[in-house]
Amino acid sequence: MKPGHYTELFFLDEATALAAGHRPCAECRRERFTTFREAWQSARPRDTAPVSAVELDHRLHAERITSNGSKRTHSSKLKELPNGVFVTHPDWGESAYLVWNDVLLAWTAGGYAERIARLRRAEVTVLTPKSIVGALRDGYIPEIHPTATAPA
Repeated sequence: MKPGHYTELFFLDEATALAAGHRPCAECRRERFTTFREAWQSARPRDTAPVSAVELDHRLHAERITSNGSKRTHSSKLKELPNGVFVTHPDWGESAYLVWNDVLLAWTAGGYAERIARLRRAEVTVLTPKSIVGALRDGYIPEIHPTATAPA
């Protein structure tokens, strides 16, 4: 990637990008960026001044990557997670699942495939960074691939 230029990343949908620790583009998706930033800050009441895109990128980077370069994850009860979060569980194989309403949708490069019931009591590994989970909880609704809402 070229320093000082746009990040050349493309994802299946916005929910996938958020799970990877990225925010909406402040240039080409300004309205989505502003809405996301407002929800992100709402989830962090100690941050009183609006955060810049650059500062937001630094904070998100720290939340998505460990000091040794691996993906940072955390645990949560599935029932406590909002729509738009990605999770895994050892009993469900190696797929990452999108939490969406009462189902979990298996992610694939071409869209969402298998649907399983949202087991409310399950303890899961959360792939989406904590502050993004907070933004989703505080009202940010990510755009999702059409296969997520297609009839099963």
